Amino acid sequence: MHDYVVADVFTDTALEGNPLAVFTDARGIPTARMQRIAREMNLSETAFILPPTNGGDVFVRIFTPVNELPFAGHPTMGTAFVIGQTFPRDELLMETGMGTIPFSFDRVDGAVSWARMRQPIPVWGAYSRTPELLSALGLASSVLPVEEYRNGPRHVFVGLPDIPSLSAVRPDLLALASHLDMSAICFAGSGVEWRMRMFSPAYGVAEDAATGSAAGPLAIHLARHGLAPFGSRIEIQQGVEMGRTSRMYAQASAADSGVEVVEVSGSAVVVARGAFYL
Repeated sequence: MHDYVVADVFTDTALEGNPLAVFTDARGIPTARMQRIAREMNLSETAFILPPTNGGDVFVRIFTPVNELPFAGHPTMGTAFVIGQTFPRDELLMETGMGTIPFSFDRVDGAVSWARMRQPIPVWGAYSRTPELLSALGLASSVLPVEEYRNGPRHVFVGLPDIPSLSAVRPDLLALASHLDMSAICFAGSGVEWRMRMFSPAYGVAEDAATGSAAGPLAIHLARHGLAPFGSRIEIQQGVEMGRTSRMYAQASAADSGVEVVEVSGSAVVVARGAFYL
């Protein structure tokens, strides 16, 4: 019997945000079975909690319906909330395939109400297949250079001129699936308020309601191109077009040597518990 929890992530309202299944004790589950369980759950990601191996508090493995990810944002955030409800401290070290991710918690009456994570600092550069990507998205151009950021997953950012244009995007998912090992991140907004949509049929996700691993890179992308200063916290809404509004908060700090800190924060709420009999 393998117990699991379903949490809606980057929201404080049940049935909003991005749902995540968290298997709270994955000892004894082989890798191939983890992948099949993630396919059975059919959520954008499923997380499996294991004992730490490198000085952290837990080790977490993350699977989409079709592959394993070394790091992802909403699975780590949701898993941190699940752990935090019984964890005795307000700081958690979560080991992932991209290293150890530090979390800090705010609590109300002992329950975790807010969490902050330090994300891996991504590497970035120009995307080599921009014309094909724009065609697959049904777009003629991007308001900023089309660039990819990799912090585990690979996200490619395409800017839209305004929110209505973003909401109108209807990608050709079959054409988009040819862009392997990436997610297309379409965004629009201004100042500290932004909207985002994520399409990744290559990861088995037609559209995602909250992509936490892209929130930090978006803050960097905007700052690099002069649309939001380094050090400012931006609010990112996602999932609106899916009827599952999510809210993520991201901040990137930089010095002369480059980006130093990428922090993403938000909330989550547990909505279900169950068990697999395998």
